[in-house]
Amino acid sequence: MIRIGITGHRNLTPGVSRAIAALIDAHLTPHGRAMVGLSCLADGADALFAEAVVAAGAPLEVIVPAREYRDGLPAEHHPLYDRLLSRAVRVHALPHVESTPRAHAEAGRLLVEGCDRLVAVWDGEPARGPGGTADVVAHARSLGRPVTVLWPEGARR
Repeated sequence: MIRIGITGHRNLTPGVSRAIAALIDAHLTPHGRAMVGLSCLADGADALFAEAVVAAGAPLEVIVPAREYRDGLPAEHHPLYDRLLSRAVRVHALPHVESTPRAHAEAGRLLVEGCDRLVAVWDGEPARGPGGTADVVAHARSLGRPVTVLWPEGARR
C-alpha cells in the first residue's frame, strides 16, 4: 500500500475547486484501493482529496492538529468534515488545544513523515503563514519525498 498525503490551499472558488477535484481524481485513480490517504480535512484541497480517497474505497487517515481545529474551520464545512472524519480508519490527534499556526505546522510535518509521497494543490507561491502549503512542500522535499504539484493552469486563489 502506498501512503499518499495531501497539502493544499483553502478557500477555493467553485470553478477552481471543480478543476482541482478532477486533477486529484485523475492522479489517484491508478492507485485505487492500493493506497492510504492522509489528510487534515481542512476545507479546500484536503477535503477534496479525502473525498476522492473515500470514493475509491481506500483507507483514509486523518491528522487533527488541535482539539479546537474543527471550530476554526468555516461552519459550512463542518458537515463534510464530520462525515469524512467518521470514515477515517485512523485518527492522529495532536496534543494541542488551540488551532494555531504552530499546531498546523506540526500536523503538516507529521503528515509528510507518515506518507510515501505528497500531493500538493499549490499555486507555487510562498506560504502565507507558518505551516502553509509551501512549507509542507519544502519539508517533504527536504526528506526526499516525491511531491506532485496539482494546480489548474491560469487559476487564481
